[in-house]
Amino acid sequence: MADRRSAHSSGRPGGPRTEADTDGQEQLPGKLVLVHLETELYQPRYQLLTIERCQSLLVPQDAICTLNTLQTNASCLEQVRRGRSHPQLQLQAMKAFLERTGLTVEALDHLNIIHVTGTKGKGSTCAFTEQILRSHGFRTGFYSSPHLVQVRERIRINGQPIGKELFTKYFWQVYGRLEKSKDAHGGTMPAYFRFLTILAFHVFLQEEVDLAVIEVGIGGAYDCTNIIRRPWVCGISSLGIDHTQILGDTIEKIAWQKGGIFKPGVPAFTVKQPEDAMVVLRDRARETGCPLRVCPELDDYQKHCGPLRLGLAGQHQHSNASLAIQLSHTWLQRRCRPGGVFQPSPSPAELSGLSQAPQVCPSPITVKGQSLSDTEWPGRNQTLKHGALTYFLDGAHTMRSMQACVDWFVEAAAQHERNASGPVARVLLFNATGERDSAAMLKLLVPCHFDFAVFCPNITEAAASCNADQQNFNVSVENMLTRCLDNQRSWQLHSSKGPGLLIEDSPSLGPEKKADTVVFPCILSALQWIAQGRNSVLAQSTEVILPVKSSIVAKAALLRNAAEIHVLITGSLHLVGGVLKHFDQTSSK
Repeated sequence: MADRRSAHSSGRPGGPRTEADTDGQEQLPGKLVLVHLETELYQPRYQLLTIERCQSLLVPQDAICTLNTLQTNASCLEQVRRGRSHPQLQLQAMKAFLERTGLTVEALDHLNIIHVTGTKGKGSTCAFTEQILRSHGFRTGFYSSPHLVQVRERIRINGQPIGKELFTKYFWQVYGRLEKSKDAHGGTMPAYFRFLTILAFHVFLQEEVDLAVIEVGIGGAYDCTNIIRRPWVCGISSLGIDHTQILGDTIEKIAWQKGGIFKPGVPAFTVKQPEDAMVVLRDRARETGCPLRVCPELDDYQKHCGPLRLGLAGQHQHSNASLAIQLSHTWLQRRCRPGGVFQPSPSPAELSGLSQAPQVCPSPITVKGQSLSDTEWPGRNQTLKHGALTYFLDGAHTMRSMQACVDWFVEAAAQHERNASGPVARVLLFNATGERDSAAMLKLLVPCHFDFAVFCPNITEAAASCNADQQNFNVSVENMLTRCLDNQRSWQLHSSKGPGLLIEDSPSLGPEKKADTVVFPCILSALQWIAQGRNSVLAQSTEVILPVKSSIVAKAALLRNAAEIHVLITGSLHLVGGVLKHFDQTSSK
């Protein structure tokens, strides 16, 4: 294994600016505003984008800018507040918005939907499922969230994001109908995610897909995707604690929400869950009249069918692949059944408890060709190589997923280090948002022994006009930077006390050391500093590099002298998406 370099002394934490923000200054892109005095963090003052301004931009940016207004308008904020206190009203509101566009919930029955929820792995499960069924020659629709680089990624036809022209065409069809009818409905417009869900349904119906794989946004019972009345099959991936303000703070409460997608007589599958969660899922299934089964381990298929290769890295993907096999097999069974109808009502034995799903041989019955190995799902256990830099990207943002990320990174980085020609510098690029426990996740990362811990908000670069797909108007820039400084202090605290949670018997863990910490105001400035001019893609950026303190410049000698630089990017899918945006060579297509 290549030699590892020890870190220098930790950086000094800073506090947020306390004086009033710079009122009265012009709000122009690129105007630098000092937002944190002690750490000398600079952030461009963004131009406020109005509908009138958006209409003057090139297609399809005007559609994206208009979509972004649904993040902050007053009626949408009221929808969120009302929804949290009366969640049962959310589906009624979603149905009303759907009908204003000319669609009905009955029309959704024709989409032959596979509905998937879960805390972790639901997106990967959907990706496996879509790939399997597409390999059988079916025209697939796939709705997922969040997007990484462009919002069009959320709506896919045959595995590919819909094109710009198609997105723009369907966007204005749906938006125009809602806009024309809003005065008759109290001026209300659907919030961002609701609108995109309606848009996805509209696209899939217009494009006449054979099936639609629909990933739940948050929860299940009151998620806006749950206006689906008659899915063909439902799935629940691994459960854990997340979105506690909405779903509840116990695994039982979260399982109750997830089980809300069960429908009478519709087969459902789940993976092995904590026992408390299993009890709730079983009760929900029995109350609903839904036959629920637990998927076998992936190894159980391999006993009969030989080794299966997955296109997604990580041990945790095995359960996602098994769930996808069961969902695909069940969908294919119904498709091939005369009249496309289900078998008679589930037996009492099925409804009285959890039964084991049949060990479906995935080849050739379900998985054709290289479906599992060809599956791609960016931003999850993804490795990218750019010259001397290797980027390890994983959007882990819960405790369980972060531990899985650490396990994957330790093994993957060790393999790369064994082939390195000299010293390897190891860098963490981290951010977390919302109610998530950053300090607890950072504690899991300490044993990875980084030379640098770098923190930045989920802002891709200085010019707001370049990033309509990734703008977030719901959180102020100063609040985002303050969160980064809090993360920096948490890291320094954990580093000074020792890791606490060590990964035993790991060959990649060397002597304990402390990482230097650095905070940057945007993703691009962080990436440019880490790369030190050694990533040709970043070097081509026309974006102006923001001012950096001389002490931070001096720290970079270790990076310049390293034979290789390994960068783990984690904590937020939005952060991972911002990084991929800078590496994406096809975003203009």
